[in-house]
Amino acid sequence: MEVDTLRERAAELPTDPGVYQFQADDRVLYVGKAVDLRSRVRSYTDPRSDRIGQMVARAESLDVAVTDTETQALLLEANLIKRHQPRYNVRLKDDKSYPLVEFTDHDVPRIEITRDPGSETREAPKAGGDAATIFGPFTDKGRLETVLKAVREVYGLRGCSEHKYQDRDRPCLDYEMGLCSAPCTGEIDADSYREDVEAAIRFFEGETGVLADPLRRAMETAAQEQAFERAANLRDQLETVETIHTDSERAVASGDAAGASGEGSHEAVADVLGVAVDGGGATVARLRSEGGQLVDRSRHSLDAPDDSDGSDRVAALLAAFLPQYYTERALPDAILLSERPADDDVIEWLEAEGVAVRIPGAGREATLVDLALKNARQGPVQGDPLAALGEAFGIDRPRRIEGFDVSHSQGKAVVGSNVCFVDESAETGDYRRKKLTDRNDDYANMRELIAWRATRAVEGRDDRPDPGLLLVDGGEGQLGAAMDALETTGWDVPAVALAKDEELVVTPDRVFDWPSDAEQLHVCQRVRDEAHRFAVQYHQQLRDDVSTALDGVPGVGPETRKRLLRRFGSVDTVRAASKADLRDVDGVGEKTAATIADRL
Repeated sequence: MEVDTLRERAAELPTDPGVYQFQADDRVLYVGKAVDLRSRVRSYTDPRSDRIGQMVARAESLDVAVTDTETQALLLEANLIKRHQPRYNVRLKDDKSYPLVEFTDHDVPRIEITRDPGSETREAPKAGGDAATIFGPFTDKGRLETVLKAVREVYGLRGCSEHKYQDRDRPCLDYEMGLCSAPCTGEIDADSYREDVEAAIRFFEGETGVLADPLRRAMETAAQEQAFERAANLRDQLETVETIHTDSERAVASGDAAGASGEGSHEAVADVLGVAVDGGGATVARLRSEGGQLVDRSRHSLDAPDDSDGSDRVAALLAAFLPQYYTERALPDAILLSERPADDDVIEWLEAEGVAVRIPGAGREATLVDLALKNARQGPVQGDPLAALGEAFGIDRPRRIEGFDVSHSQGKAVVGSNVCFVDESAETGDYRRKKLTDRNDDYANMRELIAWRATRAVEGRDDRPDPGLLLVDGGEGQLGAAMDALETTGWDVPAVALAKDEELVVTPDRVFDWPSDAEQLHVCQRVRDEAHRFAVQYHQQLRDDVSTALDGVPGVGPETRKRLLRRFGSVDTVRAASKADLRDVDGVGEKTAATIADRL
């Protein structure tokens, strides 16, 4: 936009508060608010930075919206930035929370790691259940999984979903593995199970010995019995259990109430924000404290130009983040910040809404701000690849993805695999495998595999929930076979394919050629590769169990035969191997190697 054109446009504007948008090619380049629209827009005729000058030069038009108050302008600006994601604004890009531990509100509570507490019972809470109990958040999911396994081994708490728990006539594999006391079939009475749940809750409340002491006793017993591997595993579990309640967690989750030192004694809910700047972006960490207890933690990514309107970057970023984040969320009683936001209008808006805004210099509140800063410095927030998949395929965010692959040897020992990922993590308990009809037809094999899964789902014979997405290993042919099976059975589930050669994601409508570093592609690759691994593993197992020419060779028993086939892959390769190579296989000496060479 020419400077003279912009000056003329500014002269036509009112002096009322409002919001203005610079646009080009039907795209919004920049959104700003103003107490005086005419004066504010006129200032762009003399840009204060190269970035702003570039934006004005690219702009083709200017659109304005008049508001009654400055607060209305502030909120409208925040919403427009979130909607249009203008290139030249500070933009809130993503929000990804840390994992929590939830004891569900069922009559027989389950324990699970979640990022969305209450998701299972939110729509249909179980009558008679208490409110769900939440602990965390925790920064290290790996350590948390170790602790959860220890909790389940000691107290036998169930981890299954409600639909798997109901109407069982025998315990599942978790019971056999010592991870669950099987309340579903009455192996433990309700009162005893509740006592175990309460003991586990006491651990997460900070009573470490409730879990550490049984683990220590089990470790000592294993050592006395010379079960050194089990003792070592228990030792590692114990170390993790004893350190899960870190100093940083205690700083915000101590038993002292928020008002113990007189700070914010009237405030039930407080948000603590820390900002870390890295080049053209920044990370905002948010801690939420309720009644002195840390109840939530999240990190958010901001995309910000280097000069950020020429002011202090952290202050400018806070001024952009606060309205964008809180205009669609319930406001806390207080917000603690490391620095004062650059825009006084933001603070005035928050205080008008009853929110106390403080920049603490010392004491417990300053400790919380330091912790938020530490979390922000962990690095930029990664995007949500599942959301990206859903957007690309035109479906809901596929929280549950099932992968399928077929493996065989020239049409022999044909098997299919069905693996499952939930929230990007392998759900091995939901893995399935299927022996298929022996034939050298990949498309027919895939059709049979998908039809088997779909038929069981439609008829209610599969106890797993329907996935949000099916992913088959292959290209257009395999996807076409899968779609045929879905249409024939009437199972309405979206399906895509991923071929290995060019890593192209094939859908019924188009083909996606994503960059090699695209997060959504990595999710598809992990599912595809796991389905392939699981299928090959089952195929090898069946192949090793079939009769071969090695069966009649003296000195070659079942185990030696399996080792030979694993080492060389087929009888033909064994036949072509030298005696020296044969002797490299465990159980094959010089005499047996000579016999194999002579007989084959």
